[in-house]
Amino acid sequence: MDRPLLVYTTFPDVDIALSIGEGLVRDRLIACINVLPGMRSVYAWKGAVEQGQEAVAILKTRQGLQDQVHQALKERHPYETPVVLFIEPTGGDAATLEWLLAETDAGLP
Repeated sequence: MDRPLLVYTTFPDVDIALSIGEGLVRDRLIACINVLPGMRSVYAWKGAVEQGQEAVAILKTRQGLQDQVHQALKERHPYETPVVLFIEPTGGDAATLEWLLAETDAGLP
């Protein structure tokens, strides 16, 4: 059985995060996106220290879709270099895992 996978990324705002997330859900690449607005970031970018406000997003998918989700995020994301981190959770509620796998099953093995 395919294992669950969480994807951590950030967006410039909630509307962009929700729009991209909805597209990924409709494409059955993810089962869900959680968007948390109002995150403040300090980061190094091209030799300078920058600050900004962002929305953080956690996407729920399966390991078998990691490459497709990564590619879709890079194609749709407005950032030149989006942060895309994959987190492999351990454990989890059986019903939650069943839902996640069912909602991302588009004829996958």
